[in-house]
Amino acid sequence: MDNKEIKGVIHSTESFGAVDGPGIRFVIFVQGCNMRCKYCHNPDTWKMSNSHAKVVTPEEILNTALRYKAYWGKDGGITISGGEPLLQIDFVTEVFRLAKEKGINTCLDTSAQPFTRDEAFIKKLDKLMSYTDLVLLDIKHINSKKHEKLTGQKNENIIEFAKYLNEINKPVVIRHVLVPGYTDCEYQLVELRELVESLHNVVKVEVLPYHAMGIYKWETLGIPYMLEDVRTPTEEDKERAERLLGIKK
Repeated sequence: MDNKEIKGVIHSTESFGAVDGPGIRFVIFVQGCNMRCKYCHNPDTWKMSNSHAKVVTPEEILNTALRYKAYWGKDGGITISGGEPLLQIDFVTEVFRLAKEKGINTCLDTSAQPFTRDEAFIKKLDKLMSYTDLVLLDIKHINSKKHEKLTGQKNENIIEFAKYLNEINKPVVIRHVLVPGYTDCEYQLVELRELVESLHNVVKVEVLPYHAMGIYKWETLGIPYMLEDVRTPTEEDKERAERLLGIKK
């Protein structure tokens, strides 16, 4: 593909992101996602385009990001999140390639649902990973059937993606959203811990407490929100999950 033909469909950007990778980061949220997480706070990113989406070239979005480079410090950089970035893998690869030319730290925030061991996809993914410093991998649920109930998709290929990252020794942060009654079962948190312990490339595990701050987007889109009665986890809930996952403070 000619680089001049590569364009991305983005939802929005965040100039001073502090929770999507190390340091202060410019975060690009792309459109498109195959999953339908019941607690998603960005359901307006599900479709590849909407009235707010913007089509940009890699050069355009990088030039926008560079306006904020002075704030990144030695640890910050650019994160591409979503939606699901791997659905726009050519665009993400080119943004990261241009970023690495300028010595910028790159971070990919993904749920990995498009992942496959198909040769053509792996070839593209290998190229993307060559320009990626860190992967934030969201594992919604370790049990595939419950993962499907929660997100609309099974998780076997997501677990395979974790193993792929391990094979290429790519640093990864495993993230798990803690949803009371859905993702806080003791034995399944232990099973997730066992997966993490089987990987040698995990630099950190994070527990992200569920919140309903995106419910207004569901209402705006006319989509029924199924978790209205689910409470936000307490600090004790979070600490329990961290213990079960083997997270040391």
